[in-house]
Amino acid sequence: MKQLTRNQSLVLDALLQAEAPLSAYTILDRLRDEGFRAPLQVYRALDKLLDLGLVHRLESISAFVACAHPHQGCCAHGLTAFTICEACGKVTEFHDHLIEERLGAFARDHQFRPGKATIEVRGHCAGCA
Repeated sequence: MKQLTRNQSLVLDALLQAEAPLSAYTILDRLRDEGFRAPLQVYRALDKLLDLGLVHRLESISAFVACAHPHQGCCAHGLTAFTICEACGKVTEFHDHLIEERLGAFARDHQFRPGKATIEVRGHCAGCA
């Protein structure tokens, strides 16, 4: 794996230590003591970490999480799914080959060429239900 820069490592560590997804501005606040001063520093690091498949962006809540399986290459296939608890913020990453196959069949049937797909299921986890 490619060597991460200092800023990329700090952003990744912040996400790995987080109990819940973090916005870019929350990451910035957590890393001010490490010399982070501008949102651009965080966004550049996040962009590279996204490219490397080490983090994911949760579109529905404008936040980021560390990949649960960064060394398995499971996110490279294009479909990543998450459950997001609306009460406690817990996020669980999962992969389901049946869902992936069904979406692939739909795309083929409609002559659509998908790039990347992210599924976000919002609700309540077992602890909050």
